Amino acid sequence: MALTRQASFAYIAPLRVGAPVVSHSIFMPKVSAMSRRCELTGVGPMVGHNVSHSNIKTKRRFLPALRTIRIASDALGQAFNLRISNAALRTLDFRGGLDPFLVKASDEDLSPRAQKIKRQIKAKLAAQPAA
Repeated sequence: MALTRQASFAYIAPLRVGAPVVSHSIFMPKVSAMSRRCELTGVGPMVGHNVSHSNIKTKRRFLPALRTIRIASDALGQAFNLRISNAALRTLDFRGGLDPFLVKASDEDLSPRAQKIKRQIKAKLAAQPAA
């Protein structure tokens, strides 16, 4: 009998004494790693070619230069850890910080965490002139 994923039972091999126990099986999905995407600009991996001297092209990925940065919000008085690209860090510096950048940024480019921070900043700025 061949073991396939369509079997109605999961095959469990007998354990040897002292053998390590594996906590996952082939039927459970593995936890995915963090995506290589900037949380502020949405920049992700691009695809291109390695071109050899003999002009042979092989596929490759151009990954964005990401770093985890602790950025302070002036309006909220709080700091956030965000995984952003080096280009986004330069843009933050040019625009004057996290608050002006997020207020002008479109929601399509922002990650869900950055969208939540943007909503908090907008609510705080809207409440300040009224008070």
